[in-house]
Amino acid sequence: MKRYLILVAILFPFASYANGLDDLASFFSDVKTYKAKFAQSVLDEGLNVMQETAGVMWIHRPGKFRWNYEPPYEQVIVGDGDKVWVYDIDLEQITVRKMNDALGGTPAILLAGDGDLNKNFLLEDLGKQGKLNWVKMIPRKKDGGYEDIRIGLEGKDIRTLELVDGLGHTTRIRLSQPEQNPELPEGTFVFVPPAGVDIIDEDEI
Repeated sequence: MKRYLILVAILFPFASYANGLDDLASFFSDVKTYKAKFAQSVLDEGLNVMQETAGVMWIHRPGKFRWNYEPPYEQVIVGDGDKVWVYDIDLEQITVRKMNDALGGTPAILLAGDGDLNKNFLLEDLGKQGKLNWVKMIPRKKDGGYEDIRIGLEGKDIRTLELVDGLGHTTRIRLSQPEQNPELPEGTFVFVPPAGVDIIDEDEI
């Protein structure tokens, strides 16, 4: 048995070194465009579900993203590399702001950022739980709205994001049917406001 274990260690040494930090680094170095379905839940301090939403997201790094939320909380969020547009379809209202002011420590900057996570976060490998390797991220600045962020990866695929805010509420985002480096339509990250919709430019307030 000992001889077998030694042989495995010699032939497959890389198996001992795969971890969440390596997987996360691979995601940001190898994946430039990305598409996935998402299911998002907001949980209270007792992990009771307060709200559930779902939709599709697209990313073109660095800085471009689109999140389309399905009914009943229909919303479109587009980052075009310069500004972020948040279109609340039920309210017929659009909020727009500069990209740097809008992102903070949100899922958008995590997935659509330039990959320099050490600049904005303290990173800690949490090891493997089930099929996922987990990484804990603590924002260096506390103005992003989240105190604690955890990312679960399967290889270089991000499967789960968990973000805990200052009130103890958790936003959990599960990604499915991921496509790495797909060709995306040219207009994916261009937002054209519909006619008759109120536009609030937060940079002018």
